[in-house]
Amino acid sequence: MKFTRLHPWRLDYEKAIQVQETLRDRLILKKPTGKICTVAGADVSYDKQSDRFFAGVVVFKLGRHLERVEERTAVGKARFPYIPGLLSFREAPILLKVFTKLKITPDIILFDGQGIAHPRHFGLASHLGLILDRPSIGCAKTRLVGEYDCVKNIIGVYSKLFYKNEVVGAVLRTKINTKPIFVSPGHKTDLSFAIRIALKTCCGYRIPEPVRQAHLLVNRVRKELAK
Repeated sequence: MKFTRLHPWRLDYEKAIQVQETLRDRLILKKPTGKICTVAGADVSYDKQSDRFFAGVVVFKLGRHLERVEERTAVGKARFPYIPGLLSFREAPILLKVFTKLKITPDIILFDGQGIAHPRHFGLASHLGLILDRPSIGCAKTRLVGEYDCVKNIIGVYSKLFYKNEVVGAVLRTKINTKPIFVSPGHKTDLSFAIRIALKTCCGYRIPEPVRQAHLLVNRVRKELAK
């Protein structure tokens, strides 16, 4: 899988924000027109004892059931500090290393992070979706920005997430008696499509299965390399 390098990664705080504010105008927030046959999930896990971290991508074929067709991982060192709102500058380089290993180019990618539900409308899913030029969705476990109403305890019910009087995502119930997730368009998707894909790829768990499996994969690799 190939991608276009849009900017350097070793930037200071001010220049990183400038990159986000410049590139967000290039996002396409419309439903993809082509058929969605494959979906990937991406996640990153950190070693608490060092600056190493582990990235993983798992690709599934969509159908009546999700069929796992490819998985790839990479190990690297964090070169950018943890700063809320600038997560992509920390995690994107190692994730891009994994995506270049893929033989299958996924039709859509789900990220454990935000799309446009972000202070500058340019979270991890938006940033990498733009670089990879693929439809992307943010599926976060926690809120970064915005306000929302209470979500009923019914699978598929959601509350729109508002930030500065604009809808930037949805707080979606994917499992009863469990906290909802925060879904937002990344690139080349709209909110209704993002919600539909998130629900379609949930398999009885809170987190969509591609992201959940990517999470399990990177944690397994981290533990194996720690032995």
